[in-house]
Amino acid sequence: MRVIMKAACLPFAAALLTGAAVYGAQANEELEKLASNPANWAMPTGDYANHRYSKLKQITAENVKNLQVKWMFSTGVLRGHEGGPLVIGDVMYITTPFPNIVYALDLNNDGKILWKYEPKQDPNVIPIMCCDTVNRGVAYGDGKLILNQADTTITALDAKTGKMVWQAKNGDETNGGKGESGTNAPIVIGDKVIVGISGGEFGVRGHVTAYNLKDGSRAWRAYSMGSDADMLVDPQKTTELGKPVGADSSLKTWEGEQWKTGGGGTWGWFSYDPKLNLVYYGSGNPSTWNPVQRPGDNRWSMTIYARDADTGMAKWVYQMTPHDEWDYDGVNEMILVDDMEVNGKKHNVLVHFDRNGFAYTLDRETGELLVAKKYDPAVNWATEVNMDPKSDQYGRPQVDPKYSTQANGEDVNTTGICPAALGTKDQQPATYSPKDGLFYVPTNHVCMDYEPYRVSYTAGQPYVGATVSMYPGPDGHMGKFIAWDAAKGEIVWSKPEQFSVWSGALSTAGDVVFYGTLEGYLKAVDKNGKELYKFKTPSGIIGNVTTFEHKGKQYIAVYSGVGGWAGIGLAGGLLSPENAEAWHGAVDQGRAQGTADQAVNTAGLGAVGGYAGLAEYTTLGGQLTVFGLPD
Repeated sequence: MRVIMKAACLPFAAALLTGAAVYGAQANEELEKLASNPANWAMPTGDYANHRYSKLKQITAENVKNLQVKWMFSTGVLRGHEGGPLVIGDVMYITTPFPNIVYALDLNNDGKILWKYEPKQDPNVIPIMCCDTVNRGVAYGDGKLILNQADTTITALDAKTGKMVWQAKNGDETNGGKGESGTNAPIVIGDKVIVGISGGEFGVRGHVTAYNLKDGSRAWRAYSMGSDADMLVDPQKTTELGKPVGADSSLKTWEGEQWKTGGGGTWGWFSYDPKLNLVYYGSGNPSTWNPVQRPGDNRWSMTIYARDADTGMAKWVYQMTPHDEWDYDGVNEMILVDDMEVNGKKHNVLVHFDRNGFAYTLDRETGELLVAKKYDPAVNWATEVNMDPKSDQYGRPQVDPKYSTQANGEDVNTTGICPAALGTKDQQPATYSPKDGLFYVPTNHVCMDYEPYRVSYTAGQPYVGATVSMYPGPDGHMGKFIAWDAAKGEIVWSKPEQFSVWSGALSTAGDVVFYGTLEGYLKAVDKNGKELYKFKTPSGIIGNVTTFEHKGKQYIAVYSGVGGWAGIGLAGGLLSPENAEAWHGAVDQGRAQGTADQAVNTAGLGAVGGYAGLAEYTTLGGQLTVFGLPD
C-alpha cells in the first residue's frame, strides 16, 4: 500500500479530535455527536437509524432550481461508484471501487487532496466480485477511517494523516480462495467496528464480524447459517415472530452439510438502536440459486437479524423468503423510526424494503410483524404475506406456483417473474423524512425469465445454477421513485424513470428529496413528487446523494460512475458477444450458452441484456460532483 501526503499542514476539524483517545461508550458518544451536527455527514448512512435525512434547509423547494456545480473531483477509477462521501468538519473522505483508493479532500480549497491511501491488493479479487467492483464507503470512529477492502482486509487509517493504524483479515486467509470479497460499508458502534462479507454466488457462508476499534482484534463473529453456537443464537431466547427458534433451527432446514456452502452474504447496510443496543441487518440468498439442489427453508438466509452489539447474540430473526427460488437477497437497509402508529398502537419500528418486492414494518424490539405489503403492484411471485398469527403459514409469502422455478423436485424454466433477481429494490438506500412521515424509495421495475440448472460446488468458483434474462416491467419503465406510507403499507405517489433508480436517496428539512439516475441525472423533487431540478453528470449515478454545510453554506454531493449490477454491462465491458461469452465461460464453468445474442442477454447474471440501452445515454466515469446555491 502507499500513502501520498501533501507537504502543507493538514486542516482538520477540531471536533474530530474530541475523545480521540477514548474507547467504549465515549467513542460512541463522539460519533453520535458528530453525526447529530447536520453540517457533517459522519456515517455512511447519515445516522444510526439509516434515515438519510438532513436538518439542513438552506436549499429549499423554492430555490433548488438555482443549484450550480461548485467543484468536481475525478477519482481516477472507471467502475461503479456506489456509496458516498463522509464529511467531518473541513474534510471530505471519498472511496473508490477496486483498488479502493481513499482520498481526504480539503473543503477549504475546493477539494484539494490532503492525503491519498491506495491499498495493494491482488487483482484476482476482481473476477470474484459478482456485480462489479463496488465499495460502499468508509466509516469513522475514534480518529480512524475504517475501510472494507475488496480482498476482505479491514484497514483502519488515521483520519488525520492517512497512515495505516491496523489491519484485520475478514475473509479466507488464502486471499479469496473461497470466493469471499468485501463491498459493504462498516458501522462503528461503541468500541467496535462491525462488517459483513460478500460471496453468495460462490457458496460463501455469510457472517457478520465485530472488531475492536482500538487494535483490530476480533470481538465476535456470527454466521448466517450453521450451528446455534456459530450463529450466536440461543434456541430458547432468540425468537422469530414471538416464538423461540428452538435447537438447530438452521441445521434442520438444510440437506446434509449444504449449510457449509449456504450463502447468506451480509453485504448490505447496518443500523443501530442505542437504547436497545441492537444492531440490525439482513442476510442474502442461499447458495446455489437452483432451489431443487437445496430442499428446505434454508435458514437463516434471507433473514432480518437483530443482534446485541456487544456480544453478537441474536435477539430475534425473521426470514422473509424461505427457500428462496429467485435470488431475492434480504440485505437492503433497515430504517428505524420511533413512535409510529400502526393498527392503532404506537411502536418503535424497523422498516425494510426487501428485494422480494414486499415492504415490511416490524416492531424492532420484539420482531413482531406489523405490515407486509407489495411496494410495486407488478410483483407477482407471491400473492401476499400471511398475516394471521394463528396460521402455520404466519409471516410466510404465499408463492404463486406459476412463478416458481421448481415443481415436483425438478427444475422448471419460468417466464414473466416480477421482480427480477435484482429485486424491486437492491442495496440503493431509501430515505425517511421525519418531517413528512414518508419514505422515499428508489426502485427497480424489472421482470425476468429464469432457467435453473444443476451446478456442483468448487471452492473459489461460481456457484450460481441459473441463467436469467431481464426486461422492463409491464408499463415499459425499468424504474420508479416512490413515496411510501409504512404504517398503512401504501404507495403515496410514484414517479416513473426509464431505467432503474440505482442511487441512494436523500431527504432534507428544506422540503427537497434528491436522487440520481442511471443516465447520470441528479434530480430534486418535492414531497409530492414534482420534479424541481435536474442536472446531467458525466456518468450514470449509482452513488448515494449526501449533503453537508461548510462555512455556512449547504452543499449537495454525489458520485457519478455507472456500474453496479444494473450497469455491469458497461462497467465490465460485457456488451460485446465475445466478452459476454467469455464471462459465461467463467461463471457457468463451461456450460453451453447457445447464440452470441443469448450470451449478451444473460451475461452479468441477467442484467446486461436488460440494460443494454443504457449505453446510448452514458458511459464509464468516476467523479464526485459538489453542488451549491449561487454565491
